[in-house]
Amino acid sequence: MFDFQFLKVEEPQEGITLLKISAPKSLNALNSTILKELDTFVNHIGTGTRVLIITGDGEKSFVAGADISEMAHLNEQEGYAFGQLGDRVFRQIELLPIPVIAAVNGFALGGGCELAMACDIRICSNNAKFGQPEVGLGITPGFSGTVRLPRLIGQGMAKEMIYTGKVIRADEALRIGLVNAVYEREELLDKALELAAKMVVNAPLAIRACKQSINEGCDLTMDEAIELENKLFASCFATQDQKEGMAAFLGKRKAAFTGK
Repeated sequence: MFDFQFLKVEEPQEGITLLKISAPKSLNALNSTILKELDTFVNHIGTGTRVLIITGDGEKSFVAGADISEMAHLNEQEGYAFGQLGDRVFRQIELLPIPVIAAVNGFALGGGCELAMACDIRICSNNAKFGQPEVGLGITPGFSGTVRLPRLIGQGMAKEMIYTGKVIRADEALRIGLVNAVYEREELLDKALELAAKMVVNAPLAIRACKQSINEGCDLTMDEAIELENKLFASCFATQDQKEGMAAFLGKRKAAFTGK
């Protein structure tokens, strides 16, 4: 595997990869180097990974935002390139064919909130804080924040958060549907691993098809989305996993899926 400067990669359980963003001096703020390392990681993630968990290193921050000390000196063209880099990396995370869980362990502001939103599922610790405070810096959200936030929590709530730049606590994030669950900080990673373990035992090709159906179907008409789902449903019957899953059910035993 690669020798990253700002990423820590662990495999706490078979089929599960834990990725920690580790830049403690800046509360894990995203600079160009971290984004490029994320790009490399996502493009070379091993086939043995069935579920990816992303979290921040340390006790205070998931990702405190993008690195303002770097952004302060950018001109328009450089700002475009920086935004494009973040957009591309987060979109690659969103399109990974495996489930991605954000375990938000503190500040998730700006780019941190945007990284969490690119994941399939968000859970957080009770000290987590979310926000898109970019307008207070004279800029818009730059890594697809204005795109994903309204899709997740609705336009009205998203516009209020973005226009005011307000920061919300974990309980409010749960109330508006930005996160799925809130846990004590000490148990967050254990809960993320428990959730991932429930996914790992299921058929990986079926999960991949489910993710594609949900992600793509949201941008289609109802009839188009139903047709997409039916094609993906049918494709499962060409897999060994479908044969194994149904044989195991009928034989009253645990299925052993191989992803084939």
